[in-house]
Amino acid sequence: VQLQASGGGWAQPGDSLKLSCATSGFSLDDYAIGWFRQAPGKEREGVSYISGSDGSPYYAGSVKGRFTILRDNANNIIYLQMTSLKPDDTAIYFCAASAYVLGTLAPWAYDYWGQGTQVTVSS
Repeated sequence: VQLQASGGGWAQPGDSLKLSCATSGFSLDDYAIGWFRQAPGKEREGVSYISGSDGSPYYAGSVKGRFTILRDNANNIIYLQMTSLKPDDTAIYFCAASAYVLGTLAPWAYDYWGQGTQVTVSS
């Protein structure tokens, strides 16, 4: 099982970025995929996840309405489209896979993690 996050970078407030999580070694139908972030000095927090069972998305309140999680089954990629970015969105973003197929924002429930990608939002 492998996950690889990419697409981070620098953005100005109000800009958009699209993160990608390339997966391999498992079926997206069998795992929930979550996006998490960790800012300096803060705990890792769940941002969004997509259920493996039916593709249902879920968002943390801090990003709801601004972020969209998308699943590309053909290419085994999970995207996180981020719009209206704020300085508080600055963090290292990680994608992870959980055998709890319905999904959760709890980091402890995730079995496999990719490396992070840095997102910096500043003017």
